[in-house]
Amino acid sequence: MLVTGENGAGKTNLLEAVHVSSQGFSPRTRTDGRLISFGESAASVALRIERDAVVHSVRVKLAAAGGKTAELDGSKLASAEALRREFPTLVFTPDRLAVVKGGPAARRAYLDRVLGRLFPAQAGLPQDYAAILAQRNAALRRVQLGLAPRDVVSPWTERLADAGSRLVSARVEVARALEPRFREQLAELGLTRGELAYEGEPSTTEALEARFDADLNRGSTGLGPHLHDLTLAAGGRELRNFGSQGEQRLALLALLLGEAQLLPGTPLLLLDDVLSELDARRREVLARALADVGQTMITTTHRSLFPVEPSQVVEVTPGTAV
Repeated sequence: MLVTGENGAGKTNLLEAVHVSSQGFSPRTRTDGRLISFGESAASVALRIERDAVVHSVRVKLAAAGGKTAELDGSKLASAEALRREFPTLVFTPDRLAVVKGGPAARRAYLDRVLGRLFPAQAGLPQDYAAILAQRNAALRRVQLGLAPRDVVSPWTERLADAGSRLVSARVEVARALEPRFREQLAELGLTRGELAYEGEPSTTEALEARFDADLNRGSTGLGPHLHDLTLAAGGRELRNFGSQGEQRLALLALLLGEAQLLPGTPLLLLDDVLSELDARRREVLARALADVGQTMITTTHRSLFPVEPSQVVEVTPGTAV
């Protein structure tokens, strides 16, 4: 589906609504109140999704006072975010460039999202690790303040090493699955010698204990997967610091296309303003790649920017989409 319209007409809002109703959250903000029109107390978005020849109905309701609910086929879900386990959706927005050019936290979060999609049974590993890390850091601060003896940290150190080892192993597995597909897609888009590698090793109990005094001084744990990174490179250059804006956009596209190949079923790709900074050859390459992915929604200001005939065109003007 190609969504066209002038700047400010509401193309991104339409794409955002599809993301909210298929994933339970906005790709642009985690403050749900910003999704509600000024002066209104609530909002809702509904979507009909066909999967394996079965039509499903989804509705997400938002309240300005806080709170968000989601229904799937008339049944209330435990959380709106539970939708992401039902309907795989990948999104490209200019904000998502932080995955390439932002700090390590953005890439760790991306990798953990992919982990949850590819290996649902291990989706809780990042949260489990974060909870244990918070407990160890709290114990360190109690010792630092003289409120507890040093040995109160030891049980959390052992648990953190175990949880960290499992998280690193899972992340490495995800990175290894993504790497050849990322490299292939990046080459198709014109950037050779693509590289994707997880940077970090599991932290043993012994390694954590060896730096106990340093952690005690800072009041937090200075070793582990909460500090690791994902390296994205092309042509021997790390793209975060040495890639152009265009190369960073291509890297994000290559990531999403590579991930789409790994996901079970038919994922939905939402691509916002992805064509404007691509030359004609790369737009053709992208169009060919999307033909093999499945369902795609692309926003653009000009119909002519998309080099093939889309299956559907939606023209957006303020307040309407036809």
